[in-house]
Amino acid sequence: MKKLLILLAITLTSLVSHAQESTFNTEDIVINAGIGLGTSLYSGRFYSSLLPPISVSGEYGFQEDFITEDLTLGLGGYFGFARSEYRARFGNTEYGYRYNYTVIGVRGALHYPLVDKLDTYGGFMLSYNVFSTSAFGSAPVNTSPASGGLGLSMYLGGRYYFNDNFAAMAEVGWGIAYLNLGVAFKI
Repeated sequence: MKKLLILLAITLTSLVSHAQESTFNTEDIVINAGIGLGTSLYSGRFYSSLLPPISVSGEYGFQEDFITEDLTLGLGGYFGFARSEYRARFGNTEYGYRYNYTVIGVRGALHYPLVDKLDTYGGFMLSYNVFSTSAFGSAPVNTSPASGGLGLSMYLGGRYYFNDNFAAMAEVGWGIAYLNLGVAFKI
């Protein structure tokens, strides 16, 4: 995954001299809604997803020509949630655990216009990640632990605008999932 992000960053950097008209500007507000593919949240033989990773983020165009010409700085927030379940059987007894994973963060991104109608960006997120577990059935250990902690992640993304206010969105990186696909609305 790190190699993919580095390759995308190098590609973005090499295309800097071919900028197009910007699709993300100062005072723009964009809302993303996505479904995640690929997550480190529990998976495997006895695990199933009860709710796929979902995310909602918002971003505000804070400053154009940030650091260099054609770069726009965007700042915003992020919320992601996923739920999975471990289910097992021992003899006639069924038991299991439900896992909830929540990510709440603030993000900063640099936007660069590579091609018309495409808003390309990359950035960092500082988040608070909450993980909780609950047992059901005759679980050998009947606890409901919860934990949380700070996280720092990076991401690359793009929004292809079909019109001035509606776009398809894709992001790779670390959040609630490794890949998020969805829609974006400029308000």
